[in-house]
Amino acid sequence: MPDTLSKDGLLLTDSTFYLVHTGTCKSLVLVPAYLYSVRESTVTGVRIRENRQYAALPAASRKPLLTVHGNVMYDFYYQSNADTPFVEKDIHQHTLQTTLDIMVKEQYPLHLTFSTSKSNAVLLRNITGLNLQYSARDFKHTLLNKAEAWDAGKLRQWKELETLKAQLDNKWDSLNRLKERLSTPLQIQRLVEARERELYGVVKEVVPDFSTKMPLPLKGKGKMRAKKNKADSSFQQVSREYELQKQRLDSLREEVSALERRYRQRMKDYDLKKGNLVDVLLRKSSAKALREQLESMNLPDTVLPKGYKTLLALRSAGIGRTMVDYSELTAKNISIIGAQAELNPSWYFAFASGAVDYRFRDFVVNRSGMRQYLNIVRAGTGMREGNNVILSFYTGKKQAYNFNTTVPGSPEVSVPDNRIMGVSLEGRWQVDQNNYIVAEVAKSSLPLHVREMKEGMAGSMFRFDDHSNEAYAVTAQSFFPASKTRISGMYKLMGANFQSFSLYPSGSRQAGWMVKVDQPFFRQQLTISGSMRKNAFTSIFENASYMSNTVFKSIQATFRKRRWPVVTVGYYPSSQLMKLGEDKFMENMFYTLAGTVSHFYQYRKTSMNTMFSGTRFYNRQADSNFVYFNSTNLLLNQSVFLGRLTVNGGLSSATNQDYALYGADGSAQYRVKTWLELGGGLKYNYQTIYDMRQLGYAANVRVEIPKLGEIRLMADKSFIPGVERQLVPNKTGRVTYTRIF
Repeated sequence: MPDTLSKDGLLLTDSTFYLVHTGTCKSLVLVPAYLYSVRESTVTGVRIRENRQYAALPAASRKPLLTVHGNVMYDFYYQSNADTPFVEKDIHQHTLQTTLDIMVKEQYPLHLTFSTSKSNAVLLRNITGLNLQYSARDFKHTLLNKAEAWDAGKLRQWKELETLKAQLDNKWDSLNRLKERLSTPLQIQRLVEARERELYGVVKEVVPDFSTKMPLPLKGKGKMRAKKNKADSSFQQVSREYELQKQRLDSLREEVSALERRYRQRMKDYDLKKGNLVDVLLRKSSAKALREQLESMNLPDTVLPKGYKTLLALRSAGIGRTMVDYSELTAKNISIIGAQAELNPSWYFAFASGAVDYRFRDFVVNRSGMRQYLNIVRAGTGMREGNNVILSFYTGKKQAYNFNTTVPGSPEVSVPDNRIMGVSLEGRWQVDQNNYIVAEVAKSSLPLHVREMKEGMAGSMFRFDDHSNEAYAVTAQSFFPASKTRISGMYKLMGANFQSFSLYPSGSRQAGWMVKVDQPFFRQQLTISGSMRKNAFTSIFENASYMSNTVFKSIQATFRKRRWPVVTVGYYPSSQLMKLGEDKFMENMFYTLAGTVSHFYQYRKTSMNTMFSGTRFYNRQADSNFVYFNSTNLLLNQSVFLGRLTVNGGLSSATNQDYALYGADGSAQYRVKTWLELGGGLKYNYQTIYDMRQLGYAANVRVEIPKLGEIRLMADKSFIPGVERQLVPNKTGRVTYTRIF
């Protein structure tokens, strides 16, 4: 046997001829042998065929009609003594409320709130309310959640995307098979053999006939030429097949590249569409612009449900106890039991109708007062948050809080039946995205005691020669991005006989204004806010002929820097409510200087929080009978967080020209388990002059029961101001149950 050589792990022969003995003396025949590789294994490759797993379209699941999440809470509160300005004992209050977030067909959000509160206190009302509310803000938030969870599998173009993917996979399979066929050793061997047959004139590989006759050199020359021609045609055929396969390979490569580009472009378009949707929803654009942008994106119904244009245009709609907050001179911060809606596609329409329940700061209620109601209709053009012109008409019955109006010979206060009517024209000019101006002019009917005999409300309202029932208001706001300065201001002028649900009748001509400035410094680490106002709010407790000339000023500064304490200092007006008698109260105003320093930090890997605050009241005892009149109050509190245990300690002092009150307290809160938490503490008070030492306590328990809810218990004994400037004990207790679902 001939010797062999090794190359790349293959055994190669070192010669292309064998010498074969014919059986006769000195007779040898040359037998040609082709160069070939000898493998230890005849297996050149293994291909495993599997069923291709194509992504299937998600099965259409049945959407529930209603999906409800929310919470329910019951609270019982007990207080043995009440703080100033009224004296009551053994007060208890029951409160039951629930808040439900309802999703209709997983696309349309609604908000349901129910609350009822009952108490035996004279000053507190028993209030029950139910409200079903829709807002475009909630609907927009729902669309945003869908956009963030949106992927290509939920697109309307899913089938197109999957078809492209399947075509691309098939082309890749064909390309790989063809490349494998062209690069296998068998194909290479075929080319080599065809080339050798061309050179040697052999058509096919055969074993020579080992006869005893030696072939003559010139014998059969024509036959050999014929065989040579056949060898040429064999090589050409193999070459043609190889070239055709190479051309097909190049064509497949081009098709695969084109499909890949198309597939990537589709994916890019869908991803960009998803990103654009999130940007559109987060952008503060008008409802009209938002609808146009969403419509141009050709989004599927899974993201944009039916009726989305109308729902985006419907700013809000409510039934039950709902809040009416329209304009400065018509109805502002009015709670009614009825219905309201506000629609703003490209034009504007709003209405509200219902019984007036209570108004802003109307926490003192004459139980014998008359029933009140409100009807208002608004229509206009433009967007509410952009340029607009809105005409309003309102009517209803309003209780007049004229405490000085009495019937001669009777100590009782006369509450007239005051029906009102009015119109207003409001315009808003959006100068740019940082500046706008709102102007409003209104005219109302005259009060009953001013109208002429047999003169109706409409007749008195359109008495153009009388300007006492007119009102004007201008509001402006500006923001300067370069300095980040924010300025807002308001001015209003009200005639003596002007009536609306936003204002309390005073019987005198009044002008009110307000200016507020917010200015950050040092990269928004320090913020200073200042304001001045006059008659910006007219209290219901003022006398009928009262007109305030006092200008109230306030200023506040806040400093925030990372790893530094947060410092806040403010000087602003405060108020105290005093009860003068049955259904008569008085509100006193005075200035307060307050400052707070708070710092959260770590000391030796232990988290801590330190807070120090100081308050100074600038008032007199004769002005308000305030127990801590003209006093200075200081408070220091320290909290240490030790894993499950939280320890709190505090010191306090309240000093004035008559006496000083010092206090100290300590408490601890421990989380025993994730479902059990306990807490308690002690309080100590010392009052000079009277030499009184008092000890109080506090305790609380929180228990969370699986599938039932959370229960909190609280008991506290503290001290509140009493008669003759002495502190009296006040015991409070609370039981709260909460269930979140």
